[in-house]
Amino acid sequence: MEEEEIGVNNPVEREEIEKNKTKKTGISGVIMSAVNWIIMLCDELHWSFVMGVIAVYGISQGLSMGLSRVTMQYYMKDEQKIQPSEAQISMGVVRFPWVVKPLWGLLTDVVPLSGYRRKPYFIFAGFLGVISMLVLSIVDGLHLVPAVLCLMAGSAGVAIADVTIDACITENSSSHPTLASDMQSLCGLSSSIGALAGFIISGFLVHLVGSKVNEKFSDATKAMWTTLKSQHVWKPCLYMFLSLALGINIHEGLFYWYTDGKGGPLFSKEIVGSIYSVGALGSLCGVLLYQNMLKNRPYHDLLFWTQLLHCGSGMLDLILVLRLNLNLYIPDYLFVVIDEGVSHMIGRLKWMPLLVLSSKLCPCGIEGTFFALLMSIDQVGMLTSTWAGGFVLHILHVTRSEFDNLWLAVLIRNLLRLTPIFLLFLVPRTDPNLPVLPSEISKTKRDTENLEMASLLDTS
Repeated sequence: MEEEEIGVNNPVEREEIEKNKTKKTGISGVIMSAVNWIIMLCDELHWSFVMGVIAVYGISQGLSMGLSRVTMQYYMKDEQKIQPSEAQISMGVVRFPWVVKPLWGLLTDVVPLSGYRRKPYFIFAGFLGVISMLVLSIVDGLHLVPAVLCLMAGSAGVAIADVTIDACITENSSSHPTLASDMQSLCGLSSSIGALAGFIISGFLVHLVGSKVNEKFSDATKAMWTTLKSQHVWKPCLYMFLSLALGINIHEGLFYWYTDGKGGPLFSKEIVGSIYSVGALGSLCGVLLYQNMLKNRPYHDLLFWTQLLHCGSGMLDLILVLRLNLNLYIPDYLFVVIDEGVSHMIGRLKWMPLLVLSSKLCPCGIEGTFFALLMSIDQVGMLTSTWAGGFVLHILHVTRSEFDNLWLAVLIRNLLRLTPIFLLFLVPRTDPNLPVLPSEISKTKRDTENLEMASLLDTS
């Protein structure tokens, strides 16, 4: 025993042990590191919470988004035969259920069904999504309006499930503040891996298949208003909205150009799906980079550099549309793959600190409602961005077959991406591992009575 104790306490031998540990590199080392990280989260936060995040973010959002994005775009172009500006507006309408996320959050926080506050909404969300997609796939010759309504219903199903699990995430962020970044990284990883899998097969699939409720409402509303009045909250909210709204979205115009045979490179469905899968892979790399290197950086500094890189990555689209890549002897497909991977990685790096910050702005007791409110603000920003992009495409006369001014739309978008840098004074210069809310707002009563998913929050 004495020899063993001497061996363990010997600095030289201890250093050798540490060196041997660091030799576990390569794929096996990465896999074991990821497994140990998941086990740590299960131990600290309960396995049911981790599985819930993976199910909602990985399957309901990531995988379904990967499968449906290409499908919806080709559906709008080939079945509905509408212009890119109209498709842009329609896609914005489909995202409207995410704008009203506070409504779903309020329901899950204060309106239990049959004594349960979570499970019924998961079930309802599942049925809503399945039924709406069945109607869309079975009914032939569906008019644009009912088709968009079906897509909205499916989007609402995903949004309701998202709100329910987000409530658990924000509560855990309050009780485990040092794990807030890890939880958002788990969400991002699940979403990115799910989207990667969905995008990989999407192109081929498209090719082949074508009592005190009023009081609780009042209390929740007052708590939300009190929180929103704090400058620690409304300033970051304003920044998140403006940073999203000012970066106009013209993706539908680029998609129509990708698949055009005259002005564009005429990518096939399979190639489009593979391009998007590279984007999902880039997003995954962004999450990994954030988790391992950047999660402890102050919000302000990280957002400055990611926003600057976001503007720079947009110039790759400009080079592509002007076909300057051909002058550099870089084929269109290779350049698009590089563009998609880089832009999505930077976009994810830009988004992660905002998610962490949002999770720390939620007061106890109405976490689901308030986080849903914050996310709805983001959705309003993205909706504004989408519709503004559609307006720009329309004004510049970018249509199904005319792309002469598409380069100008890309240039306008890239210049607008610089503007959020001048709004960074709205973002706190704090350590992301520390609380953001003042103590008088964050320390409110938490009610987990009749919460059948309490194991997601309480591991004792």
